[in-house]
Amino acid sequence: MTRADRKFQDAIDILKALGFGPRQTNKTAGYVLLALLDLAPSRPWPAAENPLRGITPIIEFIRTSYKVGYAPNTRETVRDEAVKHFVEAGLALRNPDQPNRPTNSGNTVYQIEPTALALLRTFGTNAWSKQLKQYLASRVEIRSELVRHREIARIPVKMPNGDAVTLSPGGQNPLIKSIIEEFCPRFAPGATVIYIGDAENKFLHLDAAYLEGLRVVIAPSAKMPDVVVHDTKRNWLLLVEAVVSTGAVDPKRRMELKSLFRDSTAGLVFVTAFQDRRASGKFQQQISWETEVWIAAEPDHVIHFNGERFLGPYPDVMPTRSRRAKK
Repeated sequence: MTRADRKFQDAIDILKALGFGPRQTNKTAGYVLLALLDLAPSRPWPAAENPLRGITPIIEFIRTSYKVGYAPNTRETVRDEAVKHFVEAGLALRNPDQPNRPTNSGNTVYQIEPTALALLRTFGTNAWSKQLKQYLASRVEIRSELVRHREIARIPVKMPNGDAVTLSPGGQNPLIKSIIEEFCPRFAPGATVIYIGDAENKFLHLDAAYLEGLRVVIAPSAKMPDVVVHDTKRNWLLLVEAVVSTGAVDPKRRMELKSLFRDSTAGLVFVTAFQDRRASGKFQQQISWETEVWIAAEPDHVIHFNGERFLGPYPDVMPTRSRRAKK
């Protein structure tokens, strides 16, 4: 058995000792563990480290150190077959350097949890058995603490009906919070929030029964807008996209949403939300006609890309009675 094979088998034995089942002790998981510990075949376990590593650097380490190649399009496989399970078990941390980094960010990194690192450094030594027993006994407490820290980093959102949900940190989610807490009370008071998408959980909040009452059935694969709100007073269904870097309601997206909600018994209103005018400026050429734009930094106004429908003077520039009388 080569040193690389021996090191890989050690990794699998460790995962089994930590209680990972057959699906979590696959080939990918063994190599990912070694990558997160920066352990090349020649390095002993006491030399293990816990660098911050993203999926691509993990794949590169495995390729260069163990001569096992993963294609660029297998990033999701590496994440789903190994990293996700490590994070859920508390063996690894996601974005410990910046907890509010979006889950789907290309800069997402992972790191072996410090307590686990101390344990793994004892593998192959006389201290391993004792340290493993202590670690397993305290793992529930360790995981609870990690969950608490993750929850602290989440974004609380107060719904129009007073209920509360939390969004994963970063990305467009702060803007989604503004849509629900600032846009809705101003432009759809008393409305019902039917759907909220989240980078960490696509269907974070979905009232499927409510949508079905409007004759809208959503498939799991549907490309939903970020927020769906029903203005019950006017029977409007507001389909809102929160834009940070992509996702404005351009003509193609408007057509997609129109098709997705084609059977709705409520009228459709398409809205693109931005944080500020600077953010919206980059998308001005893309915004579709017959849609709306809302800017969170100036929450009292909506920009109508609707042509002649809204053409006309505002009340402050209407002629006064005295001027009309002179005619």
